[in-house]
Amino acid sequence: MIRVLSVDDHPMLRDGISGLVASQPDMELVAEASNGREAVEKFRMHHPDVTLMDLQMPELGGIDAISAIRGEFPEARIIVLTTYAGDVQVKRAIQAGARAYLLKGLLRKELLETIRAVHAGQKHLSSEVAAEIAEHVLDDTLTSREIEVLRLIAGGNANKEIGVRLSITEETVKGHVKNILAKLEANDRTHAVTIGLKRGIIEL
Repeated sequence: MIRVLSVDDHPMLRDGISGLVASQPDMELVAEASNGREAVEKFRMHHPDVTLMDLQMPELGGIDAISAIRGEFPEARIIVLTTYAGDVQVKRAIQAGARAYLLKGLLRKELLETIRAVHAGQKHLSSEVAAEIAEHVLDDTLTSREIEVLRLIAGGNANKEIGVRLSITEETVKGHVKNILAKLEANDRTHAVTIGLKRGIIEL
C-alpha cells in the first residue's frame, strides 16, 4: 500500500483527494493537515510514503514545510499541488526537495499516476508547468534587492518611500526599477507586479 499524507488548508480539496485515494486498491490516506506546521508533525507521526503539499497556507507555507520535512527525512517523497504555474515558485519547490509539481486543475486526470510515479522514485512536472519553466529558462533573474524593491512596489510604495524603507537613495531605487522592468520585459510598475505575482517571484 502507498501511504499518503494530504496537506491543504481547503477542506473541500482534502475531501476530493481523500475520495480519489480511497477508490484505489493500492493506496490509503494515513493523515491530513491544514497547514505546514501540522504537516511536519503529521509526517513525524505517520512516516507516509508520499506527501501531497499545497504551497499557500497559513502558519507555515508549503515550501518551508517541504524544507523542514526533508531536513529531518531526506528520503521524503513530496508532490506539490497548487493553482500556481509560476516558474520561480516551481524552482523553489524543487530546490526545497519536491519530487513532482501538479496543478490542482489536473488532479482528477494526473494525481493517481503521479503518486505512483513518485512512489516508484520518479520525478514529474505537468506539461503546463514544464512549458512555464522552459519559457523563462534564459531570463535574467532578479537580484534579492530587486525582489525587495518589487515587493515594496506591490505594496503601493513610491520610489522615495522604498528608498527610506531600504536605506538607499531615490536614484538607486530608480536604477533598480529600471532593471526590474527590463528583466521582466514589463511596460510599467503595475505590469512588473503582475508578472512578479504570476511567476511566483513575489507573493501578496
